[in-house]
Amino acid sequence: MTPEKNNKKTIWAWAMFDWANQSYNMVITSTIFPAYYVAITANKEKGDMVSFFGHQYVNTVLSNYILGLSYLIIVVMLPILTSIADYKGHKKLYLQFFTWMGSLACAGLFFFTMDNFEFSMICFGIASVGYCGGFVFYNSYLPQIATIDQQDAVSAKGFIYGFAGSIVVQVICFVFVLSPSTFGITDDALPARISFLIVGIWWLGFSIIPFYLLPKGMPNAGSHNYNVFTGGFKELAKVWYNLKHLPLLKRFLPAFFFYSVGVQTIMLVAANFGAKELKMPEESLISIILIIQLVAIIGASFTAKLSGKYGNTKVLAGIVFIWALICAGVYFVTNAMQFYVAAVLVGIVMGGVQSLSRSTYSKYIPQNIPDTASYFSFYDVTEKLSIVVGLFTFGFVESLTHEMRDSALVLDGFFVIGLLLLVSLSIFETGHQSAKTVIA
Repeated sequence: MTPEKNNKKTIWAWAMFDWANQSYNMVITSTIFPAYYVAITANKEKGDMVSFFGHQYVNTVLSNYILGLSYLIIVVMLPILTSIADYKGHKKLYLQFFTWMGSLACAGLFFFTMDNFEFSMICFGIASVGYCGGFVFYNSYLPQIATIDQQDAVSAKGFIYGFAGSIVVQVICFVFVLSPSTFGITDDALPARISFLIVGIWWLGFSIIPFYLLPKGMPNAGSHNYNVFTGGFKELAKVWYNLKHLPLLKRFLPAFFFYSVGVQTIMLVAANFGAKELKMPEESLISIILIIQLVAIIGASFTAKLSGKYGNTKVLAGIVFIWALICAGVYFVTNAMQFYVAAVLVGIVMGGVQSLSRSTYSKYIPQNIPDTASYFSFYDVTEKLSIVVGLFTFGFVESLTHEMRDSALVLDGFFVIGLLLLVSLSIFETGHQSAKTVIA
């Protein structure tokens, strides 16, 4: 029996996964961890250089490289895992596996000191793998739980829940960071490390809801007649072949790749930029990211309504154009007030571009099929590969110039290419729809 689509309880459970894991995205990639990392790795003698297994790196370059490596691992690993998940119908099992991996590694950051720097950075990388891996299987549920006309709204709901949950966690952590004496804490580093532990517990704890309520997988997922391992590759080959017969999807993926290089990289390095280039204190960075999250909730909801009126690709093109302007403007940011203005603008377009990208892809793939995880592996691999390219590009440029502004300027080129491809897609889509109308 096919799982019922548009079921309110199932959609709520699905959105609660975002509520659970976005605490990682807020605290670890955006606020407290970057500020803690920049502070703890500062050295009067070596400046911003750190030693990692005997090799010397600029501190922020090292963190970007480790993040980039974690996303590269996902790129290599997930196409196989998602195909196997489709074949066996164990999509939820993999969702659970990566969630446990990420949340426990995140909790392991509680022990982050320079005395165990290598271990801590490994935990940092593993937490990223767990976060990214879980999202692949989470995203692949969208066409399974919502009809095509509801996917924009459901996708936006997931991001809204994620933003809201991350704000709650950030406020809890904020209390420890701003008022450690209330809890009898005298160690300056301990409040940040407690925050990492809180994230791990929150992430795993609330994930139990989707673990319990989401369907296991499509009921005919195990109907194939080939070996599970070779079958995984055959499923990937089938999806790759099908892309040739899905002209809209084939044109969307390159556009998505290029603008994702810019979007995802900026979101991952923004806090490091504020802490390192602008010397902003931890509490200021937290307040900025909170503003971004609050505005992003409005942005995701507003974008879903705009897409219903003007169409997904036109709205996406407008959002990416704004992103390109923001990225170019970062080069000229020199003080906290300018950074606040940029943060508000990022918040407006951040939730919209993520939510609408996911639902647009979901609309372009064939509907009511058992191998949604295999299709979404292409989406997630494309996104993760864009992050690998973005982080290594950003880190490489910074290592050459020691200026993060130069790296941001280079990223803007990716936005421009993505924008041009989206405009081309919009023109093609209009012609494609007109041709179908004439034929009909």
